[in-house]
Amino acid sequence: MHLAARITTGVAVLVVGGLVAVAVPTVSGAYAQLSSWPIFQPTEEPTQEPSGELASAEDDPIGKKMIDELGDGYVYVGNGTAIPKGVPAGCENPAWLNAGGMSASLSVDLVDRGARDLAAGITSLDDEGRIVTYTVAPGDALLAIGDRFCIANALAIADLNHTRTIQPGEVLLLHPDSSIPWIPYFSPDDAPAGYQQIPYQLAVEAMSAAAHADDLEAMRAIFADDLSRLFPNPAHADVIAQALAVGDLDVLRQMFA
Repeated sequence: MHLAARITTGVAVLVVGGLVAVAVPTVSGAYAQLSSWPIFQPTEEPTQEPSGELASAEDDPIGKKMIDELGDGYVYVGNGTAIPKGVPAGCENPAWLNAGGMSASLSVDLVDRGARDLAAGITSLDDEGRIVTYTVAPGDALLAIGDRFCIANALAIADLNHTRTIQPGEVLLLHPDSSIPWIPYFSPDDAPAGYQQIPYQLAVEAMSAAAHADDLEAMRAIFADDLSRLFPNPAHADVIAQALAVGDLDVLRQMFA
């Protein structure tokens, strides 16, 4: 079993100076130190949407308030979230994956601290030399991948890539383009209480598999037969329909990473 699968279920919540502190579930074994720390999020909504730009507390009044109160031991990672510096261990400026609604972004560009046990795969870069994707090697685990690239919320990599497990040879998106819509994995963002998420999740997984197989016609069929009717908000389905009509597989591969 991957180390990433061995997670305890307790979550502690407390209020610190008007901010909500959520203690992330603790990971057992060698990677316990990677996630046994608090995430701080404000009780009010952030003033900015997630973006691909470098997160800065100075650009967001909520972020500035959080860092003023929490102190220099924390770094603002955008979208109303601040986390401790140095987590994963040795990461002065950790990255954070923000995914929600119909968008996904990364707080800062990734750094590669080198191949290691449980994170021995290879990366691909964009034209500007930024790490964009990672190809899974045999035996890899999400927490070790997060440690290698200083991604503080490493388990979010699976959600970003619409998968419950990672497999050798799988190409994982690590740095999403914030200008491209992203389709939520578990259920639509505005799903009502009692929403049947399994049919939706299976349809999204099928769309992801077809996108990575460069099978545009299969994507169109899955959308028409299954996925399109599962969005409570028709406007969200229209975003996918328009992307399928254009047929740009690079865009569709991010939407259904």
